[in-house]
Amino acid sequence: MPRLLCCQRLAFPIPIRATTSPKPFPHFSTKSLNFPVNPTPHLAMANLSAPKASITHVIFDMDGLLLDTEKFYTEVQEIILARFNKTFDWNLKAKMMGKKAIEAARVFVEETGLSDSLTPEAFLVEREAMLQKLFPTSELMPGASKLIRHLHAKSIPFCLATGSNKRHYKLKTQSHRELFSLMHHVVNGDDPEVKQGKPSPDIFLAASKRFEGGQVDPSKCLVFEDAPSGVHAAKNAGMSVVMVPDPRLDSSFHDAADQVLGSLLDLNPSEWGLPPFDNPAS
Repeated sequence: MPRLLCCQRLAFPIPIRATTSPKPFPHFSTKSLNFPVNPTPHLAMANLSAPKASITHVIFDMDGLLLDTEKFYTEVQEIILARFNKTFDWNLKAKMMGKKAIEAARVFVEETGLSDSLTPEAFLVEREAMLQKLFPTSELMPGASKLIRHLHAKSIPFCLATGSNKRHYKLKTQSHRELFSLMHHVVNGDDPEVKQGKPSPDIFLAASKRFEGGQVDPSKCLVFEDAPSGVHAAKNAGMSVVMVPDPRLDSSFHDAADQVLGSLLDLNPSEWGLPPFDNPAS
């Protein structure tokens, strides 16, 4: 009598039609990810399925976001560390980015173990001499000019909130004065109202107070940042934030941002209730 198949242990599984909706795999993100037109492989726009805030005002960071200046800091800090047979890495850079100069200097000497050999003040003096020559050569980041001119043309109020002091700001922007003149106002890191640097919300709250008409509801402000400390500062201020990080920055630093882009060229203003680009492909 032949054996019944149903009594055999099969060497392969028999597919069974599910009668209920399958559960999502636990390792999948619940975020809806939509990759930008010119993607950086590991970057995606975060939380696109979530409703966006109704944005009326925009606040820009500057270094690494509008101007390609972060490379200067990296270059100079690598030179300084080489004197002590040490190397500069992106974990350290992430901790320094966006902070006031003296705060970043303290992080630098402490994290590299140079506290006994180099004071934060001495570090800044040595770094300053080299940066003075590099800052005037600062170039715009991709999409910076397009976005600024678009917001200006559409009468969207926007300003700059940068950890750079006024002297450095002038050096960095001297080749782009016409573009930066479009800012409604500029808040620098050495402004009296900025008691603490990023991730404190001081600089963004100060910026939101100086638009025409006075204090703007933070929930109506959209901040553009590249640095982890800047992203946290914006969130601490109660604002929405789009992060445009350097691709070398570890993706674990992306989580706090409302949206992460490969570059400003990948922005779709309509997602934030802002006027769309007249010619998105340009």
